[in-house]
Amino acid sequence: MPTVDLRFTPLPEHVRTARLVAVSVARRAGFGEDQLDEIRIAIGEACARAVSATDAAAGRAGLVDMRLSDDEDRLDVTVLRCGEDGSPLPEEAATATTEDPLSLALMTGAAGSSAPAVAPGGVRLTWVRERDGAGPHPPA
Repeated sequence: MPTVDLRFTPLPEHVRTARLVAVSVARRAGFGEDQLDEIRIAIGEACARAVSATDAAAGRAGLVDMRLSDDEDRLDVTVLRCGEDGSPLPEEAATATTEDPLSLALMTGAAGSSAPAVAPGGVRLTWVRERDGAGPHPPA
């Protein structure tokens, strides 16, 4: 199970880099162009949500941690807000911002085989690779 970890400062300009990394990992894992578009959209929303929620202006500079795991026919992506030392933010800091319903709707629509798991500290997304245009097959 190849895993890629990307940790970046919560700046909007780094969201594009995170999307590029996620799409590169998915392409290398054999995901088709339609699924790559879904991955690009959902990762962009998840990272943008983490960047805005970190709220550097309020003194919570922190980091955004994105982990991508390619396990046979699945791609699991976790995007977390972290403190400057890489540890998860305390519950009250992680939930300090209100949820953006449009962002959540975009992630849900693009999340492939499952709805995003949204927790106070971040988001987990999963895609199952489609085989020969036959649609997704059940996870192992």
